[in-house]
Amino acid sequence: MKKKFRYISTLKMCLLFITAYMVGHCGASVANYFSPAAITASADGNWGLSFPKEGQPPVANVSAEELANYNAYYAEMTDEKVIYLTFDAGYENNNMPTILEALKKHDVSATFFVVGNFLTTHPELVIQMAEEGHIVANHTYSHPDMSKISTIDAFSKELKDVETLYEKITGQPMEKFYRPPQGKYSESNLQMAKELGYKTFFWSLAYVDWYEDKQPSKEEAFEKLLGRIHPGAIVLLHSTSSTNAQILDELLTKWEEMGYHFKSLKDLPETSSRPSINGRS
Repeated sequence: MKKKFRYISTLKMCLLFITAYMVGHCGASVANYFSPAAITASADGNWGLSFPKEGQPPVANVSAEELANYNAYYAEMTDEKVIYLTFDAGYENNNMPTILEALKKHDVSATFFVVGNFLTTHPELVIQMAEEGHIVANHTYSHPDMSKISTIDAFSKELKDVETLYEKITGQPMEKFYRPPQGKYSESNLQMAKELGYKTFFWSLAYVDWYEDKQPSKEEAFEKLLGRIHPGAIVLLHSTSSTNAQILDELLTKWEEMGYHFKSLKDLPETSSRPSINGRS
């Protein structure tokens, strides 16, 4: 009986030791995983950001170095107070003319990531964007979850159908800049885009502006867009947002007062450019 008791006690002690080791080891792993310094590339997922310090670039769930392997970007790593302004354009609801007017007033060259619907329904706005020096870029033809597309043929069709429409409208080849719909991506997607000659662009600043019937107030917009701006930011706004249209002139002024200036995505290091309509860049 004593031997049996000693055996059970010894077994309990071993189990306790193993449990303590596993808890400590797993705890350390979890802590390292969530530590910004330990974040590495995610093979598949949704684009995500955290903002640990105001005025500084956010921490992304994929490092800039890892993205660069796929000709993909989310910000410029710089101390220069430069902003790369981009818009996602899925459809037109009468906000685009006001947005283009504000951009022209401030002499800002933006990038508009468009889907097939925008190209087919408003070719005149596409021509205006290009003529006024903006980049019209690829947001896919039908705005699917691209991370679920596993073949290069299907992936390529979503991009090439947009290219074809753009060239038919403008007579010019489309800049090979691509943004994954909803920020959903996979490692294989990034590689496919690279093989097709595309640069992939995520973003380092955005806010919830895409619900047409639940628009943020001016104050809510400024809180995010002024509080989280940082050097080298690639800013994502939605052209369907009535709030964005209403505040853009003032927003650009406020950013300028903060010492920021604007560049085209063509000026982001490692990106290339194509001629635009009438030879304007």
